[in-house]
Amino acid sequence: MTEELVVTLSALETRFPDVVKKDERKGYEGFLVDTKNLVEVATVIRDELGYDYLSSVTGVDYLEEELLEVVYHFYRSTGGKSLVLSVQVPRKKAVVPSLYDLFISADFQEREAWDLYGIKFEGHPDLRRILMWEGFEGFPMRKDYQEAFFVEDQKPFANRWPEGKVFRSEDENQFGKNVQYPKGFDKPKKWDPEEEDLLYAGLQELGKKDSGDLATDHVVVNMGPQHPSTHGVFRMAVVLDGERIVALKPVMGYLHRNHEKIGERNTYLHNIPFTDRLDYLSSMVNNHGYVLAVEKLLGKKGAVPERAEYIRVIMSELTRVSNHLWAIGFLLNDLGAFFTPSLYAIEERELILDIFEATTGARMMNNYFRFGGVARDFPPGVLEKLNSIVFERLPRKVDELDVYLTDNEVVASRTKGVGVLSPEEAIAHGVGGPVLRASGVPYDVRRADPYSIYDRFDFDVAVRYHGDCYDRYIIRIDEIRQSLRILQQALKDIPEGPVLLKNPYNIRVPEGESYGRVEAPKGELGFYIVSDGTANPYRYHVRAPSFVNLTALEKMCVGQLVADAVVVLGSIDIVLGEVDR
Repeated sequence: MTEELVVTLSALETRFPDVVKKDERKGYEGFLVDTKNLVEVATVIRDELGYDYLSSVTGVDYLEEELLEVVYHFYRSTGGKSLVLSVQVPRKKAVVPSLYDLFISADFQEREAWDLYGIKFEGHPDLRRILMWEGFEGFPMRKDYQEAFFVEDQKPFANRWPEGKVFRSEDENQFGKNVQYPKGFDKPKKWDPEEEDLLYAGLQELGKKDSGDLATDHVVVNMGPQHPSTHGVFRMAVVLDGERIVALKPVMGYLHRNHEKIGERNTYLHNIPFTDRLDYLSSMVNNHGYVLAVEKLLGKKGAVPERAEYIRVIMSELTRVSNHLWAIGFLLNDLGAFFTPSLYAIEERELILDIFEATTGARMMNNYFRFGGVARDFPPGVLEKLNSIVFERLPRKVDELDVYLTDNEVVASRTKGVGVLSPEEAIAHGVGGPVLRASGVPYDVRRADPYSIYDRFDFDVAVRYHGDCYDRYIIRIDEIRQSLRILQQALKDIPEGPVLLKNPYNIRVPEGESYGRVEAPKGELGFYIVSDGTANPYRYHVRAPSFVNLTALEKMCVGQLVADAVVVLGSIDIVLGEVDR
């Protein structure tokens, strides 16, 4: 435990005797808080101790102890290590006070814990399912969860489930009386459009505002999930007064495949290629965040060779450049410039993907990082090609993009003053990455809480101060330039040596918890891991930046024209693979 956290614990124990205590479980470093005092303690943490940024809210099911736990990771927006608080409640009466009124960033994350674990957050203003549909039975991340019904002795699938029972998704009438419903589960519901009433009732409540002297009707419009500008299967349900947005609710989950449940089924190593498929434009960084979380648990056994650390930074920064080029290209597409401008950015991204393919064998699903290093070294000729790209071509091409776009009349008129988010609002909503820094908050995990070898490099945290779509565009140009600075230093200093010390197949992860986080292109990407000493993670949770950044979408869109909602969404830069997981 750091000296800073020792002082914090002492202050909390003095202020709240018998309420806050150090978590004494093996491998745990946080503090346990009595549920009824959670809001009071969180208020002191925010207002007096300066932990104003609630980054992550995680549900955990400790089945044997008959407990559900909620784990909170707090940070200071000025930088530093995390403060971890946990509350525990009985599984049969899982009620926890909501922190929504203190940290709006808890909004979607509390809904996720309710949706997947059945933890009710008392005081939450809109506690609906978020990844599953409203008629879904049960809470699928609970350890004792079973699918809605089983069919006995239907070969050749009989060995897939214990006791010869297999889950079948076909119409139950096909099997007649063979259908069995496990204890505690009712017959599965059919999808009912009226379940949407919860969503629309909340929207209409938000939209009840005086429109002025002229009486007008509010109209509810659904944009997506098939809309080409919603960046995948994403939906915005909006209430319009004319063309002006008066309320908005994001609807997600269309791509949900319970990534975290799969993560608890896999071994630690087998999860690496699954992280590729979160933000599938940033697989290298996804790998990095996950292996860091596991390496924290491994301790000295997770030591990484020097050359591998440099390769990790090189691959992560190339990913950031690639991601931002894509984001800029498709923001232009959302502005109505069609596909042509995107191709200029995509051409440069292709050069980076060539490097990935030569090194890892794949262009996007790289499966490259390993516990204690990387899978393989650069092949012959790749470093020479990298030097040419990083020192010559990319700086020139970024300058060209800047010249063509930054002072472009259409870009400026469609983005300046649109989707404004103040510094205070950005922190309260828990947004990260370019969205946070474009609002004047110079918070970057690489500087605020350095990981890997980022503390060795000279680079600036890019920051802009208007908090609008224009600044969210321009900050990505700034960040590409800073990434090129890091890449140039790393390529000059990269040492010789091994890239992997241990056989990653033979690792044994000690008991405990860890939270590994990195500065992904879209913001803070965090992996919360609980190990019980077995071959699989007991708990595997992804704090996805695209998911949390959407918390601020409504705030940025209300008062704007409906056409601007597309621009605001494009400026956030989401990927549905990590939104829905």
